[in-house]
Amino acid sequence: MSTAGTFMITAVLGLSIFVSPFAANAETLVSTEPPAGALGLSVRNEVNAAIGRGQNWVAAMQKDDGSWSQGTFPALTALSVWALLDSKDPACSAAVDKGIKYILTCVQKDGGIYRNVPGRKGGGLSNYNTAICMTVLNESKRRALVPVILKAREFVANSQHMGDDVYKGGFGYDGQTGRAYTDLLNTYYAAQAMHLTAGVEDLRPKSSKKVDIDWQATVKFIERMQNPDGTGDNSGGFFYNPTDPKAGSTTNAAGTVTFRSYGSMTYAGMLALIYAQVPRSDHRVRSAFDWASENWSLKENPGMGGQGLFFFYNVLTRSLSAYGQNLVPGEKDKVIDWRSEMAKKLISIQEIDPKTGNGYWKNETGRFWENDPTLATAYSIIALKML
Repeated sequence: MSTAGTFMITAVLGLSIFVSPFAANAETLVSTEPPAGALGLSVRNEVNAAIGRGQNWVAAMQKDDGSWSQGTFPALTALSVWALLDSKDPACSAAVDKGIKYILTCVQKDGGIYRNVPGRKGGGLSNYNTAICMTVLNESKRRALVPVILKAREFVANSQHMGDDVYKGGFGYDGQTGRAYTDLLNTYYAAQAMHLTAGVEDLRPKSSKKVDIDWQATVKFIERMQNPDGTGDNSGGFFYNPTDPKAGSTTNAAGTVTFRSYGSMTYAGMLALIYAQVPRSDHRVRSAFDWASENWSLKENPGMGGQGLFFFYNVLTRSLSAYGQNLVPGEKDKVIDWRSEMAKKLISIQEIDPKTGNGYWKNETGRFWENDPTLATAYSIIALKML
């Protein structure tokens, strides 16, 4: 028997299994390494500690009326509530109750969950606020909130832009402004909200027609925000909307303009497609994953630097979790254990309040409201809870 035939080692989900051919009953020894894509015990403990520090910090930042950050936009309060859900700490649980009560004060007669802001471009961001708030109310698993969620579903469905233009099928910040405008960020939030709250339709009174968005039109809009094959380094990635790329554009020798793909919108587009029941094997989903892999970085939001960095961390985590990919292919045939890398990154940049020992995150770049540490912290906690 050759030396190579005296034993066999098989890698199964990251576990090393040793089989001895000499034993009457072959012994199997399993290594202490966690399965591929699973956090090791020490990292898991650090993640839990970081979440706890962050939740304590968020709870302490709540205002007397139950809101966080800018009370005009209840989505910001909802994101903080989302970060605190499932906490066993009494102070956090009390903050959740108080936050939900505040959100309910923002429910409008039309079913939307927002505040009116007359004269503001984008109005009260009614679709953005409603989509996030209804998602969080649903995540709280409180049966008494079902009527509010059902009405919010009606509002979001009625906010879908179905005009005969490049914005068709998408969602904007506020359909009540009457302007033709939609973007991938709001479409992602709307798709997430309608997907995650779909189960409450079974509780709608039988005398009422069930409500949903036009998913086919939604997918068509999302598809228009994706750079097709043949657009070089941008192929497969996503941009913000048909007229505002956010990350700039390029023009080739033939004069063709291509909007640059960037990280947070690529993960948002990929996840929105998954929410729309587009198969993970579909080229649109797969090419988005390929772009994300080829542009992998946690040092920045690829294509945007520090802008929107914590939203990027949040949507990356949710997107790859939904996609079901434990490892991301990297350079030189290496693979990236993205959960472990994300955990280590967020743990390493958490700021600690020396007076309380609580922790928070902040973005020095103020675009997209991320210089608000409460928002950055909520994004980070939600991401860590997905690992």
